[in-house]
Amino acid sequence: MSEYGLVAVIALIILGVFFILYMIPFRLWIAAISSGVSMSIFSLIGMRLRRVPPTQIVLPKIKATKAGIDTDTDKLEAHFLAGGHVDHVINALVAAAKADIDLD
Repeated sequence: MSEYGLVAVIALIILGVFFILYMIPFRLWIAAISSGVSMSIFSLIGMRLRRVPPTQIVLPKIKATKAGIDTDTDKLEAHFLAGGHVDHVINALVAAAKADIDLD
């Protein structure tokens, strides 16, 4: 293999590692798991592929879980994709739960 071929292979490996680190938000996944939120790494990758910022789904889901509110990740994603503000909805749900307001 020539020098240029070896440099090209090393460059492709480095680009591949950066691409994998971009696609898989490890810190967010660890934060979710340590907070008791059941979240798979593949769902985070799916969010990236659907152009949904994982932080805008996972952080409100952590907040809801800590407040004792059961939420569905798919519904939160659908709400975001419809143009809604997931964080505002979760804040309202938490406030309603604290005030003992039944929203069923």
